Amino acid sequence: MEIHYPGVRSPVQEQRARWERKRACTARELLETERRYQEQLGLVATYFLGILKAKGTLRPPERQALFGSWELIYGASQELLPYLEGGCWGQGLEGFCRHLELYNQFAANSERSQTTLQEQLKKNKGFRRFVRLQESRPEFGGLQLQDLLPLPLQRLQQYENLVVALAENTGPNSPDHQQLTRAARLISETAQRVHTIGQKQKNDQHLRRVQALLSGRQAKGLTSGRWFLRQGWLLVVPPHGEPRPRMFFLFTDVLLMAKPRPPLHLLQSGTFACKALYPMAQCQLSRVFGHSGGPCGGLLSLHGNSKGFSFSLDLSEPCAKRWSLSSCPSLMRSYCLCPQTRRSCHAGTTV
Repeated sequence: MEIHYPGVRSPVQEQRARWERKRACTARELLETERRYQEQLGLVATYFLGILKAKGTLRPPERQALFGSWELIYGASQELLPYLEGGCWGQGLEGFCRHLELYNQFAANSERSQTTLQEQLKKNKGFRRFVRLQESRPEFGGLQLQDLLPLPLQRLQQYENLVVALAENTGPNSPDHQQLTRAARLISETAQRVHTIGQKQKNDQHLRRVQALLSGRQAKGLTSGRWFLRQGWLLVVPPHGEPRPRMFFLFTDVLLMAKPRPPLHLLQSGTFACKALYPMAQCQLSRVFGHSGGPCGGLLSLHGNSKGFSFSLDLSEPCAKRWSLSSCPSLMRSYCLCPQTRRSCHAGTTV
């Protein structure tokens, strides 16, 4: 029989007390950060959106492209805050989840928003002067508009962390446990979708950048739905003669080899001519000599099954960075590239 002495709490009581302290701390942080978040949303809505509408400095299409669903997100925060201030965490957050689609829309528009801002700052003198004037207001504390535009996406990540912690530290017998659990699940799912949207946008930027660097018939159509993984220099070792530096671009389905153009080229200096495109499903990487732990590097041979290509890659400088190819459907799984040294490195090479 367990004996309880006056003033001494059992381990179960201690655990419950810890949960309650964590819940109170998380709830306080959620409330304080929501107040600050709503204040910043209001600054943009008042001093940028509201005045731009009144003055007509930006046409409605450009204004919509720049701010997206900002006003609706501001309204959702205004609806949520009174519930948090009243301690109705479950009811408030469950109602807030009806507005989560606004964050998906905002994420999908974020790349367009940044592009519109840069274009208008460059071309629209009146808008550029207006932005500088508003940013100089003491209410903004030195923040610029480009710093404030990603605010809803940053806040969504905070929502996920705080609401999940709040749900985890709420006992199953609490009246708002089920509401908090549902809200945490829905917010986490939305945050994951927003992350996926951001990853796709970054990949599209990489593909456009690589496409701009390349020329040649084999480089056409490079942006057709593939994912960029890594780029870097390797030394290609021919059967006769000296090794030649080549830039390699690795995608999920192909490995592209490009030759640098002469630095004194009048029109295309700093770009690359696409020399070969190797499907990863048809490639095999074999070690010729050297080992992954050696300081002197090694030599790898890349073979193609269908087109009969074969060449060697010189790995001559050790490096701590690893190029992971775990998603590639071939025997080539991981090796490293050193963009700064214009050649590949050997540390972490596997065959």
